[in-house]
Amino acid sequence: MPVIEELIRTEQDGSISFGNYKLSQKTKLQDFEHNGDLYKVKTFKEITKLERNGMFVYESVPGTAVEHFRETGDSVEFTVEGDQDAQITIQVEDGREYEVFVDEAAVGGMVTNISGKLVASVELSEGVAVSVRIVGR
Repeated sequence: MPVIEELIRTEQDGSISFGNYKLSQKTKLQDFEHNGDLYKVKTFKEITKLERNGMFVYESVPGTAVEHFRETGDSVEFTVEGDQDAQITIQVEDGREYEVFVDEAAVGGMVTNISGKLVASVELSEGVAVSVRIVGR
């Protein structure tokens, strides 16, 4: 999976892809329109962050490349690549339990905090995309 050279893009399936962990300096793109929402992405080797309409959506430390990011009523799914293991934070519903799957293997249930943030660690190696799916219970 290559990095996202344009920082963020819409895919043919209606999802979005974003992030470039190979950049040495923080780069951002804002006011990217997708399905009536405005997105802002900040990305480089140390962090990748996505906001929608000024609100937090996704963050990884260190930076990652994310493809086919899609949110539905009670789930979030995407593929992610990086050159080292990453801690990923996703905005979901607050105080709700979610099951997290990495490459279709259940890694456990998690309950979000009052701010609705779910944090998961993902083992990554450059050139290998890992699928992540977060499903509400």
